[in-house]
Amino acid sequence: MTRTVSAYSTSTESAVAADELVRDISAGLSAPDAVIVFLSAKHNFETVLNKFTERFPGAELIGCSSAGEFDSKGRGEGSASAFAIASPEMSFCATIAHGLSSDPQNVARQLLSTFRGFTENQFRYRSALILNDALAGSADELVRTLYVETGGKYKFFGGGAGDDAAFSKTYVFKGNEVATDAAVALEILSTKPVGVGVRHGWVPATDSMRVTASAKNTVSSLDAISAADVFQEHAQNTGQKLDRSAPLPFFLHNIAGMRVEDGYKLRVPLGIAEGAVSFAAEIPEGAVVSIMNASVESSMQAARDAATEAMSQLAGHKPGGALMFDCVATRLRLGKEFGNEIEAVQVIVGDVALAGCNTYGQVASVEGQLAGFHNCNAVVCVFPE
Repeated sequence: MTRTVSAYSTSTESAVAADELVRDISAGLSAPDAVIVFLSAKHNFETVLNKFTERFPGAELIGCSSAGEFDSKGRGEGSASAFAIASPEMSFCATIAHGLSSDPQNVARQLLSTFRGFTENQFRYRSALILNDALAGSADELVRTLYVETGGKYKFFGGGAGDDAAFSKTYVFKGNEVATDAAVALEILSTKPVGVGVRHGWVPATDSMRVTASAKNTVSSLDAISAADVFQEHAQNTGQKLDRSAPLPFFLHNIAGMRVEDGYKLRVPLGIAEGAVSFAAEIPEGAVVSIMNASVESSMQAARDAATEAMSQLAGHKPGGALMFDCVATRLRLGKEFGNEIEAVQVIVGDVALAGCNTYGQVASVEGQLAGFHNCNAVVCVFPE
């Protein structure tokens, strides 16, 4: 039987937060097999991680800096959360790989080099939690390579590390190691299926436009018109205000959606410079995009749908715990209503441990669902009891 426990601390003192997290995890599991930690950039990461490795030396430990943390009992910013799992029916292996910005394909292959699902046949179901330095870029290529190299036999889920919406420097953790320009993976092999769902509640608010000039995550023109001018015109047409010197309040409600075969892959705009718009992730030249909008209710429904989809993959097994990753832009846009989104997911998965964080992009690669590296999506992973 799989057992899980979550923990949350509002303390801004890293030593105190570490003690509180470890205490609460220990109360539910004396010897977890794996621990995932999410820490505000305000914390001293080494202080917290050292406490975990000292108390749980046999556990695989990974995590990342984040932009909002939560568990079943609380949520906030500048805080810390953790999730631990123990199961005789699962096997875990944690890995870190460096050099994401320059060679994401190599990083993906480094992570996969330690995966045991290719050689160990006693576990039918394979999945992996992926956390990446979001500001290193190349996340789309990382996730694409993971999917291709595993032949679609793994479910991938997770997100890009955050830093309290400062967009300055983000980190991933493995054990005591803290790294930038890197990604970490927690391979999860199981005798029972693990459920992963991903959804967003955004719909097109404009006609489709072609990206006519872009470089990585910066778009210069749409339909040969300055990208900033396109967003400015949309603001005027919809009675909204766009301050080019401080555009984030407008961008939180007006993002870009790239049309793909099974829907729209979302990208959050971050800034404007010389008529170009920078985004939280890559938008390739030639992509077809629309400006998208969403409501509080549609975002909550998306989270419910992601949780429902994850639950449907358990093949009749009861849920034993859940991890949730949601975009920092969603938290900033919804404000206090974001707590209702977490509660909506909790209702779907039931009275089990749930923890997670707000990320700079979300990882979800599951057959039959919108796959890749996303913005403004809710990703829910449910573990079987």
